[in-house]
Amino acid sequence: MNIALIAHDNKKNDLVQFVTAYKSTLEDHTLFATGTTGLRIQEATKLNIHRFQSGPLGGDQQIGAMIAENQMDMIIFFRDPLTAQPHEPDVTALVRLCDVYAIPLATNMGTAEILIHGLERGDLKWRTIIHEKQGKENGE
Repeated sequence: MNIALIAHDNKKNDLVQFVTAYKSTLEDHTLFATGTTGLRIQEATKLNIHRFQSGPLGGDQQIGAMIAENQMDMIIFFRDPLTAQPHEPDVTALVRLCDVYAIPLATNMGTAEILIHGLERGDLKWRTIIHEKQGKENGE
């Protein structure tokens, strides 16, 4: 599965700790992240992560484009609800795209843990079925 990891500045440490705790689960998947968040996670865990631009420079939109193309399967986005974000419209658009395309989205550690445990149990296999169906429709 393709999993995006995003965190606002005040939540980056939390996301690094979360990914470190669930490294054994996440290492079996293709990971994407916005710029600084991805670098911090890579340095702490040595996981292979495709890094996009930082959020304010378009990283959220790059991940949103993958969602619109049905190339993203899960988003873990530790948001900071107490700090104004200069790119809030991009964040809102990303959340909206997750709703439009039925992409599982966690915006805090509690929900992220539920998604990770579901991933471990195989509860998200339906995303694989969608990809297989699309491949057949596209003649792959």
